Amino acid sequence: MADAEIEIRERLDPSHTRQLLDLYAAEWWTADRELPDVETMLESTDLLVALIHRPTDRLVGFARVLTDFVYEALILDVIVAEDLRGTGLGAALMDAIVNHPRLASVRTFELACQPELVAFYSRWGFTDKVGRSRLMRRTSDLRLAGS
Repeated sequence: MADAEIEIRERLDPSHTRQLLDLYAAEWWTADRELPDVETMLESTDLLVALIHRPTDRLVGFARVLTDFVYEALILDVIVAEDLRGTGLGAALMDAIVNHPRLASVRTFELACQPELVAFYSRWGFTDKVGRSRLMRRTSDLRLAGS
């Protein structure tokens, strides 16, 4: 997919919000998300990056950031359409986030990922070596509880 065919947006219109729901439906960790909740989530997100394929007006990539714009930024929901993985869209999402002018002063970026994606995120300086820190979670979502 040519870079010129991809537009980076920081807002979703209603048709793209529905397409985001379709992207979520294809993933184990977001499959049960519902439109009213996703709309509320989008309203409360500090920064989002959406990749739109211009010729088809298709949402092909998405990520969001929760941040205080100084100390911490938590990157969430990095997702690329399944049929377009391996084409550089995930890298485009990450580049757009870590190079975003509104995030230039943020000291620490964090994200959670599956082990097979550690090497991908390491390209932007992410590491799973976090000193003595441990990820802790309280959730009612059994898929995220682990075993």
